[in-house]
Amino acid sequence: MSSVPAPELEITPPLVESLAYDDVDLSATYMTRPHTVTDADISTFSTLTHDHHPLHTDDAFARGMGFDRRIAHGLFGLSLMEGLKAELGLYTTTSVASLGWDNVRFSAPVYVGDTVQTRVSFVEKRPSRQHRRGVVIEQVDLINQDGGVVITARHASLLVMVAPSD
Repeated sequence: MSSVPAPELEITPPLVESLAYDDVDLSATYMTRPHTVTDADISTFSTLTHDHHPLHTDDAFARGMGFDRRIAHGLFGLSLMEGLKAELGLYTTTSVASLGWDNVRFSAPVYVGDTVQTRVSFVEKRPSRQHRRGVVIEQVDLINQDGGVVITARHASLLVMVAPSD
């Protein structure tokens, strides 16, 4: 298994300045640095969440359920997506709130040794009812070393708006 990201996945360097609502370009796509999932990642997540299901802790059990070996928690992958996205610095000083995640799908397992990256694309934006705030909808995908999308979701963020909304 390769620890090198698929060649077409160009890494976006962290932004120098956070994006305000006004700065969000609906044609923009960002790609995080790669992260190789470790045994310690899964064990720590199990301990933190109290989720010690044998799919995540027992290779023999996971094989009996049709997997190659034990798998990472789906919510570990979703959390990792958010953490890697945060490293990009998209909203470090402009985020007011996460409004929620929609259409979350776990389409393939994530194993120890998999190298994953998060791809973020903007799909919608609209002014909020709150003064000087805007809602941005992101398409967020976790992509493995083979270029396969293993988790996909939509995320809504409330951002500060520089220009006043009409």
